[in-house]
Amino acid sequence: MAAKKRNSSTDDDEPAVEAPAAETNDSPMPPKKKTKKDKSNNDSDETQEHVATASDGSVKPMERKKKRKALDKERHRAAVDTKPKPPEPSSSAGQAQQVDSPGTSSGGASHLPEFHIGVFKDLAVAAEPAREAAAKQLVTELKAVQSAYDALDEKEVGDGGFKLEAEKDDGLDDCAPSVRYAIRRLIRGVSSSRECARQGFALGLTVLVGAVRNIRVQSFLKLVVDLLEVTSSMKGQEAKDCLLGRLFTYGALARSGRLTQEWSMDKNTPCIREFISAVISLANKKRYLQEPAVSIILDLTEKLPVEALLNHVVEAPGLKEWFDAAMEVGNPDALLLAIKLREKISVDNSAFDKLLPNPFSSSLLFSTDQLSSLSSCLKESTFCQPRVHGIWPVLVNILLPNTITQEEDAAAASNSLKKHKKSRKSSSYDEETAKNLQSFCEIVIEGSLLLSSHDRKHLAFDVLFLLLQKLSASLVPIILSCKVVQCLMDILSTKNTWLYKVAQHFLKQLSDWVGDDDVRRVAVIVALQKHSNGKFDYTTRTKAVKDFMSHFKTEAGCILFIQNLMNLFVDEGNASEEPSDQSQTTDENSEIGSVDDKDSPRTNGNSDFLKSWIIESLLSILKHLKLGHEEKFRVQKEIMKFLAVQGLFTASLGSEVTSFELQEKFRWPKTPTSNALCKMCVEQLQLLLANAQKAEGSRAMASSLEPNDLGLYFMKFFSTLCNIPSVSLFRTLDDEDDKAVKKLQAIEAKLSREVIILVTCG
Repeated sequence: MAAKKRNSSTDDDEPAVEAPAAETNDSPMPPKKKTKKDKSNNDSDETQEHVATASDGSVKPMERKKKRKALDKERHRAAVDTKPKPPEPSSSAGQAQQVDSPGTSSGGASHLPEFHIGVFKDLAVAAEPAREAAAKQLVTELKAVQSAYDALDEKEVGDGGFKLEAEKDDGLDDCAPSVRYAIRRLIRGVSSSRECARQGFALGLTVLVGAVRNIRVQSFLKLVVDLLEVTSSMKGQEAKDCLLGRLFTYGALARSGRLTQEWSMDKNTPCIREFISAVISLANKKRYLQEPAVSIILDLTEKLPVEALLNHVVEAPGLKEWFDAAMEVGNPDALLLAIKLREKISVDNSAFDKLLPNPFSSSLLFSTDQLSSLSSCLKESTFCQPRVHGIWPVLVNILLPNTITQEEDAAAASNSLKKHKKSRKSSSYDEETAKNLQSFCEIVIEGSLLLSSHDRKHLAFDVLFLLLQKLSASLVPIILSCKVVQCLMDILSTKNTWLYKVAQHFLKQLSDWVGDDDVRRVAVIVALQKHSNGKFDYTTRTKAVKDFMSHFKTEAGCILFIQNLMNLFVDEGNASEEPSDQSQTTDENSEIGSVDDKDSPRTNGNSDFLKSWIIESLLSILKHLKLGHEEKFRVQKEIMKFLAVQGLFTASLGSEVTSFELQEKFRWPKTPTSNALCKMCVEQLQLLLANAQKAEGSRAMASSLEPNDLGLYFMKFFSTLCNIPSVSLFRTLDDEDDKAVKKLQAIEAKLSREVIILVTCG
């Protein structure tokens, strides 16, 4: 047999060292004549071999072969121990080694600066400052080595020096031996999952490739594929490490700035196209590689000008095919890349035809047909939960480009109360935004995510909260639609489900978003109760609506809430379908927005259930309200007018009447109000007047005759409505009641005259 050659194994943190060949007794070649020194060194080995052979004469050939190998190792170790050891170089790290040293020759390499390979160990440590310091030392030393190497003439370079690795056709011929070694070792190191090796070695690659121009990009890309090739013999984790190593290596190249430099020097450089193709090819190998691969490309696009994006990135081989197949396989990352590239270049391109409308506009992007075709991509974005995929913030920013502040919401609500008309431009913008938002919610949220798996329902609530962050309160009814509210109720009605905590978290986020903003509070309460027929707390066994209503602090917020409740009471078609939950338990502790079920108009149907909640809620506002006397009187006056109109009067001609004396317009439901609801309005009106009288009783007598006396105002309001020809009392009064009313009216007229005299006399 021929003499065997053994190499000691290496890892990511040690240089390759070639072991000398070991001689064996199986060699057919005649043995060399031993010197006295060799003979003395091997006497013990030969004695052991002869003893083993003599005592194991019947041993099988395989066992004999193993023993010979063991003896060979002992001989080799003894030979190494007898050789004189070179002195270790001194360094601040203690374990640093000089790579570019004189070695075995006295050529030009002896003049190269030192490069200490101890930095590779520091690149893998967990402490980030240590990794950064190691990367800085790495690039500083290698730049010095490369500069000295470039200064050598051809003869000196040819003499060579101490070689860490055998010569390889890696395209790095212009690099110093230490640089070539560092590049190869760093690329191998990013495939290691040990501690923070990937992060540290990727950082080292980033700074080294960006600093040493002798490292050619095309050679670098080829080296990555060669050193981190995934073969069929690799096991799962080994293959995954190689793929992740390539991902980190491409990220290092993108962040190094070299591709931008290459384009600046040569507008026709093939490097960018090759890089994009390599990243897309990597993304196609595994699903978990797609999102970070797109992130790497987007990092590069931020550094490149539009011309480079048009001629190199968009035209890269394989990119258009990746876009074209995105909707078939459901690829949200391809959609994200297409939108971001289109946003950057600001021109239409055929590469995006399968994903984006042409010509591109937000209205066309959120059209029914376009969103329906993109649903497959958007549904597949749940793979990265609990994190929200990057495609959703991008879509939300296109849908709602301007964040609405609380001040703008308050101003809009104030204008609504004062009935001020908005400008045409603002109205047109709001209409377009509302239309796009309506389409997005109906097709993507309601029609795709909510009808799918639990993961996608979870995603739907995450996306809704993203929308809320930039949403005007006036658009809340679109977000908290009937299907969304009923889905939320279904989930909250059953505690022992995975989605229960998701729904609870969404309610918490909704409460945080509302904060102290009464305009948002009104929008949320009305949406929850409108689409649940006033049963949100009742069905979900929560106190969500009760808590929202207990935090009104301002007069304007209360007036806005009252007006919304009045509109909800009067408008037809507000009652929603019964929620699909199977268990509806009354919240016994609820005070606001709940009444006893016995003898309640709620038994008459969903519409009466909602209206009864509205009637009760009007007085519930006053329980927690802390306002001055005049502000509270104005709130009481609005409540009183609504209860009086709906409980005592009806319109004989149509459902809308205008009082020129009061300068107000009064409305009634088109469907006649039930007797039970009218009775409830009268009861609440009596309670309101009684509570107001108690409060006034604690004030001075003179003060009770002021114009802000609620009882006095009620009689004047009652008389005014009675004098309108098209308005009549809901129930015809008998003689006794008629006399009582006329007596009250006379007293009211007398008191009014006395008030006028007192005010006039000062």
